[in-house]
Amino acid sequence: MKSTVSSSTVAPRLAIVILAAGKGTRLKSRLPKVLHQIGGKPLLQHVIDAARHLVPARDIYAIIGHEADRVKQAVAPTGIQFVLQSEQRGTGHALMMARDALANYDHALVLSGDAPLIRPETLTRLHDAHFERRAAMTLLTAFPENPFGYGRIIYSKKKPRNGEVVQIVEEKSLTPAQRKASLREINAGFYAFALAPLFAHIDHLTTDNAHREFYLTDMAEILARAKQRVISVPADDPIEVLGINTRAELARLDAQLRDRKCADLMSSGVTIYRPETCVIDADVTIGTDTVVEPFVQLLGRTTIGSDCRIRSYSVISNSTLADNVTVRPGCIVDQSTVASSAILGPYSHLRPESFIGESAHVGNFVETKKVRLGKGSKANHLTYLGDAEIGDGVNVGAGTITCNYDGAHKQKTVIEDGAFIGSDATLVAPVRIGARSYVAAASCITDDVPADSLALGRARQSVKEGWAKAKREEQSARKK
Repeated sequence: MKSTVSSSTVAPRLAIVILAAGKGTRLKSRLPKVLHQIGGKPLLQHVIDAARHLVPARDIYAIIGHEADRVKQAVAPTGIQFVLQSEQRGTGHALMMARDALANYDHALVLSGDAPLIRPETLTRLHDAHFERRAAMTLLTAFPENPFGYGRIIYSKKKPRNGEVVQIVEEKSLTPAQRKASLREINAGFYAFALAPLFAHIDHLTTDNAHREFYLTDMAEILARAKQRVISVPADDPIEVLGINTRAELARLDAQLRDRKCADLMSSGVTIYRPETCVIDADVTIGTDTVVEPFVQLLGRTTIGSDCRIRSYSVISNSTLADNVTVRPGCIVDQSTVASSAILGPYSHLRPESFIGESAHVGNFVETKKVRLGKGSKANHLTYLGDAEIGDGVNVGAGTITCNYDGAHKQKTVIEDGAFIGSDATLVAPVRIGARSYVAAASCITDDVPADSLALGRARQSVKEGWAKAKREEQSARKK
């Protein structure tokens, strides 16, 4: 059989095509199917991330159709290319629409945009087998416990040992003999093609089926009849090729992905107590010897260093924690950075753009927003710090607030190194508290405080002796 791979020493040009044009009718959603999320990011993003292990983003093409602009906007930052399938007439039609875009490539992997558990290692095996055996078409297959509903792989009777595929037969089209044979190997919906034979024969696809669509699966039989080599590669784990059609399947795959994520983290040296209770997104990274307690959520692109402890009921999203950080129970950390050996909580709330310095403490019911808290500084109780720059070694007393909003603009508070802010202080921004200065408890500070000063901003106390006794006697007299 004539080879479908060029004998040239020039490396063959490879593209990856992701089928992402479908609506996902059974999801009953206004959201495009491939933008539904598991593991903290869209289905399509998972597939793109796997594909980027094989080729640069510029060589990845997503074929989009339903809500095309919305899908494009969601994943455009990845740098991939897009092909519009304005009329969705099946997977074969999708490749027809990509013919011009793929004109400068020799081979392509075709992936399902709704199969988010696919691993880069599996795509590499598909790619390698395709090139090593010089195939025109290579199918990724799987052996699920229950193959019902999937297309089955039919091999050549003349060359069964070579694994040459002659046909993919859909469930409803299986013959009595094929059903009796208990065929368990299914088509997984991932392919590798040599593009010259693909596009030489793709116009032989027909819509002679119940849905009147062009099916890419039919290319196996078309190419085999044209004496082109069609082979298969089994996936190690059938779970990774599963697609999503319903909300229940979405939930199951989300659980599978998170189980796999926890297993990977634990195998790399992270302790996770009761992993089945934790929600850890796909892009989270955690260093060795960090401990994650039950009912923790680690979301988005959160990065946690080594030797940290994240205690129960904390939610950390898109944030960076350095080594040796302690997060006590019930903290919320969003788009923030925490330096080494800092302690948060319990019940601290770090809003976006908070930076907590080395060995700093942020404690019970303290809220920060767009704040820089310096090395060794402490705000341990019932405090709001917004739009503030706080130096090293500062003590912020319980009940302190920075009044950062004047009704039109946010104003900044600056507290210099070594300052002591007494409990229940109100700092009306813009204001600067000088280094090593003291602000007396219950003070309202509206003017800058020089370094090494004491600032008092409260009304003078007056005491009326005997007033309370006289008041009680008066009230008693009225009752008689």
